[in-house]
Amino acid sequence: MTTRDRLLGLTVVVLWGLNFLAIRIGLDHFPPFFFGALRFAVIAIPVLVFIPRPAVRTRWLLLYGTGFGILQFAFLFTAMRVGMPTGLASLVLQSSAPFTVLLGAVLLRERPRPVQIAGLMVAVLGMVVIGADRMAHATLLPVLLTLAAGLGWAFGNIGARKASADSPGVDPLHLTLWMSVVPVVPMLALSMLVEGPDTGFRALGASFSTAGLPALGALAYIAILATVCGSGLWTYLMSRYPAGTVAPLTLLVPVVGFAAAWVAFGEQPTVAALLGGVIVIAGAFAATTTRRARPTIEPAPSPRPVQV
Repeated sequence: MTTRDRLLGLTVVVLWGLNFLAIRIGLDHFPPFFFGALRFAVIAIPVLVFIPRPAVRTRWLLLYGTGFGILQFAFLFTAMRVGMPTGLASLVLQSSAPFTVLLGAVLLRERPRPVQIAGLMVAVLGMVVIGADRMAHATLLPVLLTLAAGLGWAFGNIGARKASADSPGVDPLHLTLWMSVVPVVPMLALSMLVEGPDTGFRALGASFSTAGLPALGALAYIAILATVCGSGLWTYLMSRYPAGTVAPLTLLVPVVGFAAAWVAFGEQPTVAALLGGVIVIAGAFAATTTRRARPTIEPAPSPRPVQV
């Protein structure tokens, strides 16, 4: 991975690490499924009007939106609503990295290099150290829900990579924006079914008040910075490098997440958690500091027509 692309990856790390603070603030006001639908709706509505649909297979767009949008955030928001600590959530969600490497090997026939495997194992060891230290502060159910969110994210990564591989000329930002269209209706239906037909709308109405302004600010951060900017850069990186090269970068997100939760919410990490964070950084650096991966996608004269 080039220095420029590694810096882009670190930008995503910061955006997504701070995203957990915004999620916590938003979930203090909105019910989780409705909050998920709302975060994508504020993007999807202008996208449908102004952004042309990318010329990618519908199946990969649906896989991207279902994994990254529906599964990840339905499980993550529920986990944090039922008691998952902010810092620990940012850690456990990074299970998407080993899940992505595994799915990339099984579904895409990608072969990670030995140094990548070793670096990933070191980073996972750091996650285990932090997880073991923090497990006493969370019940099992929120942890399992967050692991399910990580698996959903991994499937979304595979969908994004397949979409880019099938249509080399696709704009990564347009792909990310159109991914946001997929979760809106399913998440809204889940909200009306599970949370009540008017619960979310009442919370939305109450957000236009002094007490609700932090929730609206959190929604804006999640939609614009974390989703449009962060996911757009992430999709760009996934289109240039094998999934096993890019995915370990997300192992740095909990470092930002823990630090931000410490400052904002007083979630003080222990010595063991800090040690685990150092191990995560070392492993992620080893997993991405390899010779530059040759892009597996050759430029095409024009995007392929949309296929179902």
